[in-house]
Amino acid sequence: MQRKSLLSVIVVFAVLSFAPVLHAAGRETLRLDGQWQVADSKSPDQIPAEFAHTVAVPGLTNMATPAFKDVDAFISRENLANRIRAKLVPADWLQKHWKGKVDQDRDYFWYRRTFRAPARRGVAVLRINKAQFGMGVWLNGSKIGDYAGCFTAGIFPLNDAIKWDAENTLVVRIGAHPAVLPDTYPTGSDFEKMKWTPGIYDSVSVHFCDSPAIESVQVAPKIATGEIVIQTRVKNYSDAPVAAALVHQVKTWKGDQPVAGLKAQGVLLKGGEEQTLTHALKIPDTHLWTPEDPFLYVLETATAGDSLSTRFGMREFRFDGPTRRAMLNGKPYFLRGSNITLHRFFEDPLCQDRPWNEDWVRKLLGELPRRMHWNYFRFCIGPVPDRWLEICDEVGLMIQNEFFIWTGGPGWYKGYSRTHDADEMIRQYRDWMRDNWNHPSVVVWDANNETKDDIFHTKVIPAVRPLDLSNRPWENSYNPPVGPDDPVEDHPYLMISGFFGQQKFKMTDLEKMDGRPRGKLPSDKHAPLVNEYGWLWLNRDGTPTALTKSVYAQLMGEDVTNRQRLDMYAYLLAAKTEFWRAHRHYAGIIHFVYLTCSYPGVYTADHFADVTKLELDPAFADYMNEAFKPLGLYVNFFQPALKAGEKHEFTVMMVNDEYRPRKGTLTLSLTDKASGTELAKTQQPFEIDALGDKTFKLSLTVPPTAAGECILRAAAKADGDASATVSRRWVKVEK
Repeated sequence: MQRKSLLSVIVVFAVLSFAPVLHAAGRETLRLDGQWQVADSKSPDQIPAEFAHTVAVPGLTNMATPAFKDVDAFISRENLANRIRAKLVPADWLQKHWKGKVDQDRDYFWYRRTFRAPARRGVAVLRINKAQFGMGVWLNGSKIGDYAGCFTAGIFPLNDAIKWDAENTLVVRIGAHPAVLPDTYPTGSDFEKMKWTPGIYDSVSVHFCDSPAIESVQVAPKIATGEIVIQTRVKNYSDAPVAAALVHQVKTWKGDQPVAGLKAQGVLLKGGEEQTLTHALKIPDTHLWTPEDPFLYVLETATAGDSLSTRFGMREFRFDGPTRRAMLNGKPYFLRGSNITLHRFFEDPLCQDRPWNEDWVRKLLGELPRRMHWNYFRFCIGPVPDRWLEICDEVGLMIQNEFFIWTGGPGWYKGYSRTHDADEMIRQYRDWMRDNWNHPSVVVWDANNETKDDIFHTKVIPAVRPLDLSNRPWENSYNPPVGPDDPVEDHPYLMISGFFGQQKFKMTDLEKMDGRPRGKLPSDKHAPLVNEYGWLWLNRDGTPTALTKSVYAQLMGEDVTNRQRLDMYAYLLAAKTEFWRAHRHYAGIIHFVYLTCSYPGVYTADHFADVTKLELDPAFADYMNEAFKPLGLYVNFFQPALKAGEKHEFTVMMVNDEYRPRKGTLTLSLTDKASGTELAKTQQPFEIDALGDKTFKLSLTVPPTAAGECILRAAAKADGDASATVSRRWVKVEK
């Protein structure tokens, strides 16, 4: 009988190898987002008898009703090191609390809900997109498994415990804080994060299908040949051999128009076998994905018993070491943007359910970045829900996707050394890539933030890099770049000296600087990115943060209003942005930080006047909008005063980030700050090449009658543009 069965499978396989496209039974997906019951405990394996709270999934446990006491009270090892350096806690606390200081009377949260399964299928798989800290799963009282990842999807086959066409009880256990997991595992490390809130913070679903199941699909665009490489992983969950046809079809995402298809490929799997299949498929009349035109396709993959849709964009991104430029679809492309630290925003009192509100997130990632001329973000020290990246794909925002590791170096812990489990790191980085590699918005893998550790360039990156068929660049922070065209990152905090003591840097120093990296980067032969700069953070109300109180005291004195500080913040940050862009030594200028937390005691903060409505501070919106325009402008002048009646020559630098040359009129004027009266003006035509830069010298005579606070204003009005790009300098005219 066994021989006859196998012979039948072989015959079927031969037929399917030449079969036309088959109509698959398809995958059924049950979404489990919504209200769950939740309870807490000290025990990792005893399911609570009572679930007296409810909470939203996706979401965080600090949203539970009724509320849990001390739900996010935990001090991380990194933050303890910060507090010891500041002499806020005893020096021996780091040794006593190496896994972090737990200030709550629980170790676990338990989530519970029921669902009804459909009629029997061959396969049932639970997918929890993200939950922290770690997860364990029980179905109908039976333990299914554990997963230690906090930033990647946990995937659990349910066949052994599911009740078909009946009600099922699902229980998910998560850690209440990072210390429940081994201290060598990546659980999130952040010197400045003060609250660590657990939760199932991404979507949960169960899918049902028949073998062979489609485990994953990776799509890698190849622009030069106008094709995609498709890697499909299929698995036979049954004990008996199975034969099937694997079918691929491509359609446009908008309009659902057929584009290309691949003739059915026969697949034969033994019982329990898993195979990875690779195919190439031509995409005729390729429509490229760019931030300006984020065109998307959908790949439909099917077997006789399963189906999966994979959205992708025809996009290639890399850095070029010799020219030190970013390259998008084979052309130089200048990066302008900002950072989001979502896991810090999680601790903000105004966070609530906003990261899962579609309208709020679309405005955050779409409308506002377009308005600010941003095309590139770093998702810094912490992943985002999958929906965020889907929206980035749709609105055309490129992402440097950073794994949640910021551990500094051995010296940051006063004699203690932070270690990682290389095997576990590699496992989780593989899963992280699997979860994200089909997003055209994800253009850079970022291994860590401000961390010095050989494990990344000797073990982790070499082990996982070949898995990405698109061969995206890897950024490796303080460590050497691994690939010849990988970027390096610079954080030129020119005003950091003000935090440690006397403010040594003055804005007038910019007049003599050439815009090159000032510190030693991991390599000077790779494309550099300015990924953080400023050291000027203010809370949303204009009060200084823990890092900037002494900085503003030295810049402005103590007798200033919050509004005056916010105006100064916007003015100085815009001037630095203009400076870094104008000198063209960096592939991208990425400001820190667009979204984070803001409350008394935080280290950094963002620029929202009202984060609930996503209304930016007006001064920031005004000044930084100008500083990031594709046609950029910079006045290399920061002297505090001009003499009335004297003639001055000013250096004005321009950059053009567009693929078209621009020409128009460059105007330099002096205006009375209070009245807005124009006191003096000079004009001249300008022309600038596509992707070019140019420097101009303009002379202006200050009227002898001028006096007091004024604004020196350069404006570049290109032909055909509705408005000019503006660069402003605050200056006092003296008699």
